[in-house]
Amino acid sequence: MVTDYYLPTLGGVQTVIKAHREMLEAAGHEVVVFTPLAAPSFDPQVVRLPSARGFAPDGYPFTWTPGAAARTLTAALTARDVDVVHVHTEMFAALAGFEAARALGLPVVQTMHGRIDVYTRSVLPLPSITTVLLAGLHRRYLSHDRARIDGSAPYTRTRTARRMWRLMVSQANHADHVIVPSAHFARKLVAQGVDTPLTVLSNGIEASVLDAVGDPTPRRSDADGELRVLWCGRLSPEKRPEVFTEAVRLTPGIRADMLGDGVSRAAVARAASRIGDGRLVVHGGVPQSRVLETMRSAHVLVSSSFDFDNQPMVILEAIASGLPVIVTDPDLAEALPTGAGAVTPSPDAAGLAAVLHDLRDNSERITRMSLAAIAGRDGVAQSTHGEALVDVYRAAVTRRSTRATDDPRNR
Repeated sequence: MVTDYYLPTLGGVQTVIKAHREMLEAAGHEVVVFTPLAAPSFDPQVVRLPSARGFAPDGYPFTWTPGAAARTLTAALTARDVDVVHVHTEMFAALAGFEAARALGLPVVQTMHGRIDVYTRSVLPLPSITTVLLAGLHRRYLSHDRARIDGSAPYTRTRTARRMWRLMVSQANHADHVIVPSAHFARKLVAQGVDTPLTVLSNGIEASVLDAVGDPTPRRSDADGELRVLWCGRLSPEKRPEVFTEAVRLTPGIRADMLGDGVSRAAVARAASRIGDGRLVVHGGVPQSRVLETMRSAHVLVSSSFDFDNQPMVILEAIASGLPVIVTDPDLAEALPTGAGAVTPSPDAAGLAAVLHDLRDNSERITRMSLAAIAGRDGVAQSTHGEALVDVYRAAVTRRSTRATDDPRNR
């Protein structure tokens, strides 16, 4: 597996790869993760890729150069009996993965985890300029000739957005098989020209995490007490943490915790201090074990992301913990068991505050939602989707073999 970010940094992609690896190894497969590292690894199955010094956008180590990373990958893959290269990101580690796979004739599976058009707009400095540079470097390794982006969609109306969609679609079309964790994102990719075989395959929680969660108890908030609310994720503009902080300010009688770090942390901390009374505490980055521990004492999880996320792992962790979920993006309700969550009437702070007000005053609704999450928790287990993942790998191997046979240069 090749990724631009991995543990110990906290994030959905990191958690997905950890879950995939644990499940595959338990089934007898060998998994090696290639990634730039934020801290030294003592795990021989985690191989460090070359990374830039002094440049870590959004706090993540940055693979550099792509050529050096490709050489590292090619040498490491040559020394191992590898069947499939599974790429999880779209930046330079991912490009190195494609380059090494191409050199060795290996099939590539690409998981499209999220909307880099929104991410780059929110995180990169001067995105109208920096995305040109990013797309240009990407195009040197993977051509964009086959990507014809439909600019009439709401999410492709700007030139910068189209540039990043062209990058995403091109990368998907260079793979042998594409995995998308949600149907709503898959529809967008197909509409924009992805013609590689595509499988919608939900993310999942690994067995060790489910064991750590144990058997969750239904949430039972005291009608006269405070509603305990949790927000967890990257503190970055595309996650809209400011919508959550404003909703907390608008909703007396609740206490909230925010777990995560990122470029918006200082702004979020200032907003929390203005609320006062310790009603909102910003904890910073924490390990997954701390996330699960905090979920046990919370009444509800909030996702304030809108038109960005694909299938946040923290939502699946909440369901596994029996924790009800509020989403501001109707697309994300796809991941919720029936009755286990709520969609806000509008995606702004007022819409979120309205739902928080209702839950604060309706303890029975919290319990009903929690019971629904517990009833649906088996669906978020990685083991539920394990065989389907292996089937995708088999399909990619078959397709690569067929394409190699049909190539006249191999006759």
